[in-house]
Amino acid sequence: MKLDIDACIERLYAGHALSEWEVTKVCELLQELLCDEPNVVSIPAPVTVVGDVHGQFHDLVEIFAIGGRVPSTNYLFLGDYVDRGQHSVETISLLACLKLRHKARIHLLRGNHESRNITRTYGFYAECHTKYGSACVWRAFTDVFDCLALAVIIDDSIFCVHGGLSPSITHVDQLRVLDRFGEIPHEGAVADLVWSDPDGDVTGFARSQRGAGYTFGARVVDRFLHTNGMAHILRAHQLCMEGFLVLFNDRLSTVWSAPNYCYRCGNVASILHVDPYLKRDFVTFDAAPESRAPAPQPTPDNMYFL
Repeated sequence: MKLDIDACIERLYAGHALSEWEVTKVCELLQELLCDEPNVVSIPAPVTVVGDVHGQFHDLVEIFAIGGRVPSTNYLFLGDYVDRGQHSVETISLLACLKLRHKARIHLLRGNHESRNITRTYGFYAECHTKYGSACVWRAFTDVFDCLALAVIIDDSIFCVHGGLSPSITHVDQLRVLDRFGEIPHEGAVADLVWSDPDGDVTGFARSQRGAGYTFGARVVDRFLHTNGMAHILRAHQLCMEGFLVLFNDRLSTVWSAPNYCYRCGNVASILHVDPYLKRDFVTFDAAPESRAPAPQPTPDNMYFL
């Protein structure tokens, strides 16, 4: 049987999940493609940058309605495709198919939720079991997650990562030689890149209350940008009630793309257009009308983001 990737994409846009065979084949092909990408991918502007989407499939479709579908618009997704929301399977399936079909037009980075340990706790594992009756689809996708790139640089000027910076990394060349293939470790540079957060109350690095990664301040950002000859850091990872946040004299931005996060937070979301001249323009949006679900009750296991 031959995989019809265009038919898969159209079915996913219509909200229909793929068969287990289709998902497994997509993951097999995508793994091969991603393994050929470097740790740090260089891309040109213009590009539209998307932050965390967390399984909110209808809001992902809304993003494509606002920003344009692939391949008419170039996209960079900063990670955290799964967990929390109720449609992680459809969300990551659509992004995976789009990457296979238009590999130069869409780029996917690894977030802290692209992990076996995290997805076992925060919803993706259970959703795969519910929709497919086994862990086969979950295993196929988590194998793909092991291959996702760590960072993107837009036109040698904008450094893009899911979380933030690491005290182990001063120059981008150090990222290029890391072994990224495998589960996200509990500590070290790879963990820092997906877990760390900026903090206006510190200047250097401080241990993060998340239990992984660091918080970092303006001095760290200025030093990293100066050392690498860049102008801006673009990241996701933190809920922003207004959809985005700009810090450190316009040297760092956070983009958050899951509106009404977890169906209860009441936040707006944003995407970020970077034009050919590297001008940055945030576009905010509310939750799609279809993106409605009962708010799950918070428990000690699912409250780390609050």
